Amino acid sequence: MNLRHVAAITGLFLNIAATPSWAQSAAATAQPDNATINIAGHTVPVVAGGLYDRYRSNPPLSVIASEAPDVDLGWFKGMKKEKVDIGFESYSPNFYYKNSRITAVYTADISRLRELMPAAVLKEVQPLQIWPGRGLIAFTAYSYHYCDNDSYNEVALSIITNKPGNSNFGPFSLIGQSLSSDFWGYVLKLPVNTELARVRGVVGYNLPKWLTGIDVKDQEQSLAFTITDSETGKTDVVFEGKKLPNPSRKVEMVSNSFTNIDHQGRLTYGYAVSRQLSHATSTSAEAANLALNGGSLSTYIKSLQLGKMLKYEYVPEFQSALYAPAPLATLLTSK
Repeated sequence: MNLRHVAAITGLFLNIAATPSWAQSAAATAQPDNATINIAGHTVPVVAGGLYDRYRSNPPLSVIASEAPDVDLGWFKGMKKEKVDIGFESYSPNFYYKNSRITAVYTADISRLRELMPAAVLKEVQPLQIWPGRGLIAFTAYSYHYCDNDSYNEVALSIITNKPGNSNFGPFSLIGQSLSSDFWGYVLKLPVNTELARVRGVVGYNLPKWLTGIDVKDQEQSLAFTITDSETGKTDVVFEGKKLPNPSRKVEMVSNSFTNIDHQGRLTYGYAVSRQLSHATSTSAEAANLALNGGSLSTYIKSLQLGKMLKYEYVPEFQSALYAPAPLATLLTSK
């Protein structure tokens, strides 16, 4: 298969979950006016009077309409939240009303990717081998400007895999996922810049989150996400992507799912459905740059032996609904 063709159909994974203006950066790690709440035994600072402080992931849409009148809530009106126990009481799906993201998809050493996946997960899904010895990873930087969890920044490093219960046919599986806009993966790293996002992600969704600085620099022609090393406080990774011209305004629906192991050692899966309101892609190597500066995350990424960037996605506006994890067996038996 032609490399350029593969790059063109390579889908963006895990968005595990964009705004009309990139000028609104997500909340910094330290909030000026915090309240303190308890989540599953963890003392968590939250924005005093913020959405989570008031509504614990279940705000009425009438409140959102009042506080963010520029947001189209029509899509969310068609979904019903359900109370769930995910290690603490919450509601599913979790709503993300105004968000942005940039993503780059790279080739990586497939043997290393397999080493990093738990044996139990590997029995159900494997990295997609795009050509001999090479798999795929997606590096995504998110700004959640307004959501049920207030606002925050997040960076995801994920292995692109086949769907559980489906055969792994490498590039042909990739084509199938791209055509159906139904992408699957295994999340390796997921730093965030608020303690609320960290605790909810670790306890409730079994995700590899940790708290660190993630700052966004909005430049005339690009967005740069700077991830701080949580141990040294120094700049670790800088991910810069171009603001691609003339993004499409045609709404696209994308599902991003991940296979995981919960705190009891059981296989689970989770997924987010996203409504992309503005989006553009590029296969140019100059569209994005990933600078690794020697911290713990940089060292980890270097171990993947990244190759050429196959695809870059610029999504300045999207909405998302993140569903609570469920036993993987329920998905496999429903096939």
